[in-house]
Parts: sequence; structure tokens; C-alpha cells
Amino acid sequence: MDTAEILKKVRQIEIQTNKLVSETFAGEYLSAFKGQGIEFAEVREYTPGDDIRSIDWNVTARTGVPYIKKYNEERELTLMIACDVSGSQRFGSSNKLKQETAAELAALFAFSAIKNSDKVGLMLFSDQVELFLPPRKGKKHVLRLIRELVAFEPRRQGTDIGLCLETLSKVIKRQGILILISDFLAPVSSFAKPFKLAARKFDLIPVVVQDPLETRLPPLHACLDVADPETGEADFWCLSSGEINQALAQHSREQTAALQALFNPYKIEPIRVDTALPPADPVIAFFKQRAKKIRR
Repeated sequence: MDTAEILKKVRQIEIQTNKLVSETFAGEYLSAFKGQGIEFAEVREYTPGDDIRSIDWNVTARTGVPYIKKYNEERELTLMIACDVSGSQRFGSSNKLKQETAAELAALFAFSAIKNSDKVGLMLFSDQVELFLPPRKGKKHVLRLIRELVAFEPRRQGTDIGLCLETLSKVIKRQGILILISDFLAPVSSFAKPFKLAARKFDLIPVVVQDPLETRLPPLHACLDVADPETGEADFWCLSSGEINQALAQHSREQTAALQALFNPYKIEPIRVDTALPPADPVIAFFKQRAKKIRR
């Protein structure tokens, strides 16, 4: 992709994302992600209906009039986006590759964050850390993030989710939100321990990007040359789609169950995105559901 194509793609994502964020995401994001604490703002006279637990007894004793303390939420958050750029991300059976869907998702989160004056950073990873951009504010910074997501050429093809999580747990000192975008096709056992450690430190949200052909093939009876995009290992299949679909369905059920077993102790609900469908819809649904839980 040359410079002109990259800039055109970045601009397209910016326009699409800004419209979504302005109309829907900014408010949902604000409701779904609360600040990390509260800070003292002022004292004012008590009025009927105020929570008596907020009474400032020192000021009340001095003045002889009941006063309460007021606090503001510390709104500023740090949003870190970790995006898988391994070989399996360059697969797509519809009009988008998984990496293109991931870029659009990352842009939605990033623009929502800066709309609410939060910092946003980016890590791209394969089986090594390919790129790390520390969290910062501002539209210019977000456009840099999107440009990297669109145009970055990884040096390696493999996947190491565990290494990504270990690195972020070390370099990000403050608690914050961690959006982990991947197809999560790697064995869960290979990243379970660092995932658990990261889930204790961050508000960790896995975003599972999946192509329809990874769970079901169209009707066919033929011989296929297939290759693993990460290892390069090739194979030759002469099976009906029914036989392959049984194997795919079984593998998908097992992987989903293993992931859910990893998520459950931390009450983590993943966002599942199908590359053949609009990527914003499951994110909006997630934000709405999360905001409801916070209000309860």
C-alpha cells in the first residue's frame, strides 16, 4: 500500500468513526467506563435529602451549621489498545480482512477515548512486540495510531498473546482499560497465566475477531491446498464440507469454552465480532450492557 492509499484509508476510517462516535459512542463510552476514583471539590451547606455520611464534622463544629463534602469523579482514564498483527489477521473471506476489522474497532475505541479527554496508547504484537506507542491525548495522536494499524508491516508471523500481556503489565504503571483485539486462535494454555495477572491490574476487555469461514465452510466436495498463515505449514484435504464443518464446529466449541473458563473468574464478557457484519454493532451492545450493570 503506497502513501496515497494509506492516507485515503486513514481518512475513510476517521470519517466513519467520527460519525459513529459523535452519534452513539461518546455517551455510551462515558457510561461504560468510570473514573479511577474521586477527588475533593468543595464543602457546602447541608440541605434536606443530602447523604448524612457526607457531612464534614470539622466544618460543622466550627460554624455551628451542617456542611457536607462534595467530590468529583476523577474522569481521566488511560485506554490501552493491544492489537494482534500476526499472520492469521491477514485472512478474510468477505469484503474485509480481520486486520481491517481490527483497525476499525481500534479507531472506535480510540476516538471515543479522546472525545472524553482520556489518554490512548497502542501495542501491536505478533510473537514479539512489534510496536508500542505510549498513551497520549489528542486527535493527531489517534490518527497516528490508525495509520500504524492500517499500514504496519509486522516482522514476524506468529502469535504470543502472553508476551503482549506480560509486557503491558510491566510498562503501564497505572491501572486503566486494556482492549485486547485478536482472533484468540492460540491455545488458551499458552497465555492463561499472564491473562490472569493482567485481569487483576486492568479493566481487561477481549475483542474476539472471527471470520465466517473459520467456523463453517460453504457446501463443497473437493481437494484443497491449505496452509497455516503463521507457521507456513501446508496440508492437502480431500473431504466434503460436511466433514470439515463438523471438525471446525467441534474446535470452535472447545476454544470458546476454554476462553470462557478463563474469563469467568474475573466476570469478563468478551466482544465477539464477525468480519462479515458491521463491527460497531457488538461494541454498542457491549457498552449498553456494561452501562446497565454499572447503574445497578
